[in-house]
Amino acid sequence: MPDADTLVVVISQSGETADTLAALKFAKGLGMTKTLAICNVPESAIVRETALRFVTRAGPEIGVASTKAFTTQLAALALLTLALAKVNGRLSAQAEAEHLTQLRHLPVAVAKVVELEPEIERWAQRFANKQHALFLGRGMHYPIALEGALKLKEISYIHAEAYPAGELKHGPLALVDKDMPVISVAPNDSLLEKLKSNLQEVKARGGELYVFADAGSEIPESEGVHILHLPEHYGMLSPILHVIPLQLLSYHAALVKGTDVDKPRNLAKSVTVE
Repeated sequence: MPDADTLVVVISQSGETADTLAALKFAKGLGMTKTLAICNVPESAIVRETALRFVTRAGPEIGVASTKAFTTQLAALALLTLALAKVNGRLSAQAEAEHLTQLRHLPVAVAKVVELEPEIERWAQRFANKQHALFLGRGMHYPIALEGALKLKEISYIHAEAYPAGELKHGPLALVDKDMPVISVAPNDSLLEKLKSNLQEVKARGGELYVFADAGSEIPESEGVHILHLPEHYGMLSPILHVIPLQLLSYHAALVKGTDVDKPRNLAKSVTVE
């Protein structure tokens, strides 16, 4: 049953996304008037329709396949999570201070990740002649794998799919061979050992691995296993750091292929149809 005390959060890059706007109006029609928009366009329809709004202020979005909108939305959701935890008494003052320190340090951490771009560019050279790619992630990094696959298919036109790494043997492993590059997000967290087992399954079947790992993850580089170490593990904010190299990989793969990274074929900036 609809609950009038439920917070309805709608997320949109443009603020004009038709299906998201329709869902918002439907929820309001059920009496769920406590609404929050996370959006980059302050004058958009979704911002006008919500009671509260978090404008991400990422700047004008020129490219259809926006990347900065995604990362600022992640930061906004992290702040929302902290705010809700604090209001509900589930966030100590010390924990709050630690999280805020991490957030303030985020620009420095991101700058360090961007310094890896030359190596990412070399990886992208290998993707230019590929037809397919498989992305893997676990836990909260599975959506990051989804974003990596989405960007690759959007701007380089390479068919890419993402799966939770734990579901690898439920079907996707059948696709793995020497012509199917497998890109994995490998943060140094509690799921790392399970992920290593998944990566070993890929290697055993002749798949070529490209792994974005944290420092200290202890995943050895070998024939067919390429490792790029991010400078530090970033806890709750790790998805923000891990998504940037995936976006850069797609960007450089598109440049190698000569596709238009700002205006992918068949796509529009605002999705105004359901």
